[in-house]
Amino acid sequence: MEVARALGVPDRMRAIAPSGQPHLIEAPIASESVLAETVEAAIGACFLEFGFERTAEAVAEAFEQQIEVAIDTMFDYKSELQERLAQRGELVTYTVIDEQGPPHDRRFETVAEVEGRRLGAGLGKSK
Repeated sequence: MEVARALGVPDRMRAIAPSGQPHLIEAPIASESVLAETVEAAIGACFLEFGFERTAEAVAEAFEQQIEVAIDTMFDYKSELQERLAQRGELVTYTVIDEQGPPHDRRFETVAEVEGRRLGAGLGKSK
């Protein structure tokens, strides 16, 4: 996760690893979900300590690039597909055809079909 790395979260996690056992921290640091959850926990702690206004300002600054990209490229392809098919009276079904990775960092490959006709496939962290 870009923000976690920019804030130095992996280095901070390494710094608090048990003495003589830094290898215990490398797997969690490699996981995007662990880094995201660590940043989320830090945001929550800041909110409790400093309140909404100061925390919101810091979060907006830390996530500025990601917010700009999201605003510029905001498009929900799944909803768009479902709406277009609904206009034609068709119903899409989704089938998970592959799962990869450990349980805490799983990736799914899903296929969208209408009446057995494959429309497309996608790979991501959610089904």
